[in-house]
Amino acid sequence: MSDLRELSSRFPAAGRVEAIYLRPARGQPVLRPSAAIAIAGRGIDGDRTAAGRGGSRRQVTLFQAEHLPVVAALLRREVDAGELRRNLVVSGLNLLAAKSLFADRPLRLRIGAEVLLEITGPCEPCSKMEDRLGEGAYNALRGHGGVTARILRGGRIGMGDAATGEPG
Repeated sequence: MSDLRELSSRFPAAGRVEAIYLRPARGQPVLRPSAAIAIAGRGIDGDRTAAGRGGSRRQVTLFQAEHLPVVAALLRREVDAGELRRNLVVSGLNLLAAKSLFADRPLRLRIGAEVLLEITGPCEPCSKMEDRLGEGAYNALRGHGGVTARILRGGRIGMGDAATGEPG
């Protein structure tokens, strides 16, 4: 019989990178490249986070593609994933489950062949979402804002890359 430690490290299938977004600076429009370079301990090249001092728990932000229709329904409007200003949009893998239940057994997220992330926590919405998406956006995104991660191993991230959970 499987215990909770083993069960929490299993995922039914690999996910997929659906979109990549870079935020060059606060308030600037996001860029949507087809590929990007993740820099270990820093962030994604071309994103404002990578230009910072490094070491942050928020080096990369990820959004669950399946949550986009939920957010749109709660806001009663169409929502483009770029408006949420998360770096990676991933489908087919429960990102919330990629956060370890056990401190001594981290779960990691492999993106493509090279990049290894460690999910560090939820990516809570900021107050600017109200201005960007309309009244109630802050609460519409709570619980659906995605997750944050640090980059353990850098490399190339491309659209369509597999996203797989694995025990640390």
